[in-house]
Amino acid sequence: MKSDVILERLLALHPKLIDLSLGRIEGLLAALGNPERRTPPVVHVTGTNGKGSTIAFMGAALEAAGYQVHAYTSPHLTRFHERIRLGGALIEEDHLSDLLEECEAANQGRPITYFEITTAAAFLGFSRTPADILLLENGLGGRLDATNVVARPALTVITPVSIDHTQYLGEGLAAIAFEKAGILKPGVAGVIGPQPAEAAAPIIERAAKLEAPLIRHGVDFNARAANGGLLFSAGTETLALPRPALYGDYQIDNAGLAVAALRALKGFDIGEAHMARGMTGASWPARLQRLAHGPLVDRLPGAGWELWIDAGHNPHAGRALAQMAAADWGDRPLHLITAMLNSKDPGGYLSPLADVAEDARCVAIAGEAASLSADEMARAAAQSGLKASTAASLDDALDDIVATAKAPARILICGSHYLVGALLADNG
Repeated sequence: MKSDVILERLLALHPKLIDLSLGRIEGLLAALGNPERRTPPVVHVTGTNGKGSTIAFMGAALEAAGYQVHAYTSPHLTRFHERIRLGGALIEEDHLSDLLEECEAANQGRPITYFEITTAAAFLGFSRTPADILLLENGLGGRLDATNVVARPALTVITPVSIDHTQYLGEGLAAIAFEKAGILKPGVAGVIGPQPAEAAAPIIERAAKLEAPLIRHGVDFNARAANGGLLFSAGTETLALPRPALYGDYQIDNAGLAVAALRALKGFDIGEAHMARGMTGASWPARLQRLAHGPLVDRLPGAGWELWIDAGHNPHAGRALAQMAAADWGDRPLHLITAMLNSKDPGGYLSPLADVAEDARCVAIAGEAASLSADEMARAAAQSGLKASTAASLDDALDDIVATAKAPARILICGSHYLVGALLADNG
């Protein structure tokens, strides 16, 4: 596609070192006439895990209430177009290509990161297409992220913060949470998901300095599984909602955060029935998703075998998967096929899974220069307590599990957006 050619060209502008800064995108946006100032009202979402799922729940509820919803998320799985939704639909190829070329011309060859220039293109699209609201997902960190150019969002949201991207955000939860808290704005309400105490402290401190009111999980609202659904409570009010469509108990927290955000959103009429449809209508691929068809599924022997994928890639995601597997997946053996980027923490991700998985087949991510090798991944898996081996490809790994498993099993392919994105592209 033409957009792929342009995106490849834009990579050449990428600085050799990423120094998080707003200067480059602010300059480009100024050259474009500051489209970020002409978007619909913005809900700005940051955090480490659950951003996309929270946006999916919010978007489904808003659309159920009749609103036109723009959304910006990243990374994509199979096509860049997934990142930009205009009025609920993926951006069309010709429109995306035109926006990218306009940004390329305005940038005039100056150094700029891939995320910065594509975010500028997204803002152009959002400013020119009518909608009622923009759900804007932060890329990396918050304070100096390219999305943090919106001076006064309607609402900010911070999902659970955990360890990730330490090379850019600093070591430790407090440093990372400080960066995430950078999206808070003076006088603008911030809805805060469940946080470890070390992460909550800098968020609370930043909000106090800005006089930004906080609506906090565990303080101002709660969400829990009950009676086969989700029970949301805030003060004296309770809402009994259907169980979220997205699989995994941790989605209860994401869905509860979405409900709290929708309740805090001023100027929108979103009733309990709309929120219920948001719970059941949300879709977010590669987040604990079972594959029902495709070439890989066809390689399974038949009844009793299941193939799942998950794009989580940090210690928090590993713990969430392990908790879910311990609670729901005890009926058959669990085998992992895994790969990760060399910027991630494979030990931190895999250690919790050692208690619930039989073994791990480790592969490299095909075509990805930043992938850990299969041998490197296997060493990390073994050090995490998993029985580990290597395979040359996903096909070989799956075939080996089928050949050696003693009973119908559940196979989980996990550890990287890039791994499961390539799988989805090849698997239809």
